[in-house]
Amino acid sequence: MNWRFVLLAGLAATPGFGQRLELVWPTPNPAWSEGRPPGAWLQHAGSGDPESGGYGGVRSGGTQFHEGIDIRPVSRDRQGEPADAVFAAMAGVVRHVNAHPGKSSYGRYVVLEHPGHSPAVYTLYAHLARIAPEVQVGRELAGGAVLGTMGRSAAGYTMPKDRAHLHFEIGLALTTDFQPWYDRQRFGSPNDHGMWNGMNLSGLDPLDFFEAWRSRRIGSVQDYFRLLQPVVRLRLATFRIPNFIRRYPGLLTKPLPIGPVAGWEIQFSWSGVPFAWTPLAAADIAGMRREVPRIIEVDAAVERRERSKSLAVLRRGSWAVGPDLEPVLELLFGIRL
Repeated sequence: MNWRFVLLAGLAATPGFGQRLELVWPTPNPAWSEGRPPGAWLQHAGSGDPESGGYGGVRSGGTQFHEGIDIRPVSRDRQGEPADAVFAAMAGVVRHVNAHPGKSSYGRYVVLEHPGHSPAVYTLYAHLARIAPEVQVGRELAGGAVLGTMGRSAAGYTMPKDRAHLHFEIGLALTTDFQPWYDRQRFGSPNDHGMWNGMNLSGLDPLDFFEAWRSRRIGSVQDYFRLLQPVVRLRLATFRIPNFIRRYPGLLTKPLPIGPVAGWEIQFSWSGVPFAWTPLAAADIAGMRREVPRIIEVDAAVERRERSKSLAVLRRGSWAVGPDLEPVLELLFGIRL
């Protein structure tokens, strides 16, 4: 089997919502394309348990969230360093290149955006040993294009050779106006990555995305978002139309009104991805305080189970915005909570 495994989903994309989805596994590791379990290709995070290289609350007893998946190498050079090439998972445009590993916990990393699809998701490729010279911001690349070489680059810690891997993400950028929020946090270090700082990125489960495509449950990126299940549903009274929804109009549940928007109802996945947006009229937000979120519904069982994310908390018998949802709302709407 060709290790650059490409399988066309064979389903037409929804009209108006981007092209048919074609995916390329981002490394030469053939285990996923061969249908082997994740333990055959995930790189553990030091515990010895391959699941710790997966997406979600897979670390620290389920309390630490991991935004992507970590894929281990299949080849090494004479010094024991990984020699695997890293491939673009979809055709896209290079949006960010960090060639200085000391400036991010991602180490050397590349971000592609995929405007041929709706929503125009990003993919991120981190801990690279080398970035290919043709990978330049603004360059259009085909799916399967070589982005660089797998490695173990990172800032703030040394990754041992035997844990080298590709960290891979798929998701959405919360705002194009990230810097003001970052400055208000007073982190004490500069933001060298613009809107492609990891704090501004909301990742999907890459393995679930690939599996949905391989099983032909989805034929477009839009199809995948329709599979997501809401864990928190909230309303916000505001006249603001976030640049998020202007960049990702495919997430609207109905068209924007001709007149002003009075507010929003937003559905969030368990990991905090704001995947469904409904514009509200004045009657829908009657009695609500402006720019104070009101939680309408919570899947309490899922919220209790997924301990690595706290989107909603019970206070005096009512649901309130949790610590992991608060910065998401601040970034989306440019407000302070």
